[in-house]
Amino acid sequence: MKISGSDLHLFRVFDSVVRNNGLSAAQVELSLSQPTISNHLTALEQRLGVKLCERGRRGFALTEKGRIVHEIGLEVLGGLEAQSRRLSQLRGALSGTVRIGIVDCVATDPTCRLPQVLARVAREAPMVEIELGIMRPGDMTAALSRNTLDIGIGGFDSRLGILDYADLYREPNQLYCGVGSPLFDLPADQIDRDLCYAQAWVHRGYWSGRRQLSFQRVESDRIVFDIEAQLLMILSGAYLGLLPAHLAERLVTEGRLRHLPITDDDFVARIEMANRGGKLSKSIAYVRDVLAEAHL
Repeated sequence: MKISGSDLHLFRVFDSVVRNNGLSAAQVELSLSQPTISNHLTALEQRLGVKLCERGRRGFALTEKGRIVHEIGLEVLGGLEAQSRRLSQLRGALSGTVRIGIVDCVATDPTCRLPQVLARVAREAPMVEIELGIMRPGDMTAALSRNTLDIGIGGFDSRLGILDYADLYREPNQLYCGVGSPLFDLPADQIDRDLCYAQAWVHRGYWSGRRQLSFQRVESDRIVFDIEAQLLMILSGAYLGLLPAHLAERLVTEGRLRHLPITDDDFVARIEMANRGGKLSKSIAYVRDVLAEAHL
């Protein structure tokens, strides 16, 4: 059988009778007379071809088929209500997919408020789907320009005129070595700039040309494009390198990294949000605004 609008009304009447354990008690909830409720139940029984309940002097009791019909009715009414809510939300609700790229190794940074942003979006705009991916800054810039990414979060040394940029927070980076490095157990007063520059370093390949020119690179230096890879090479003890302080903090406490007392190359990364200029969809603009607000 196909369920019609009148069937839904009959299911609602039947549910009220079942929940109230009888016709008399259902009258107040339904604002219907007892004979009218009885007629509705009879109409539903005739429509389905089954006896739903016993009702009379002995009281109200569901039949086995009536119990099954009640369960089916609840499923139908519950599903209809859920879909009605979704349709109502479409009128003014934010929906769709927002693609966000972010540089690696930011989860340990308390100044990065992205987890709180994701929680707020899930709470306030549940129909917005966030696609979150770890990306290199150059790849983010390229994806934003091709419109295959909506928002990028990272340090952007290379800028495009078609993109808008907004400051989010700052990320201090400091010099570290790992266990096994000749500097790891050396007293601080014996470590100077020349000694550090005599060691092999591991650098990030996406740093700006101006910053790369400041390195006194030697043949044994290495280039990587991910902070995680840089961290692993520093942990080997074979290389020195500049790491985000929030990432290194726990490893210093565990005795796996040492923060070196040379600050000549320490720097503070400017973490920004980038997106295409011009008019954005409501969902992208909403997520962008929530990100900006969270980092005020």
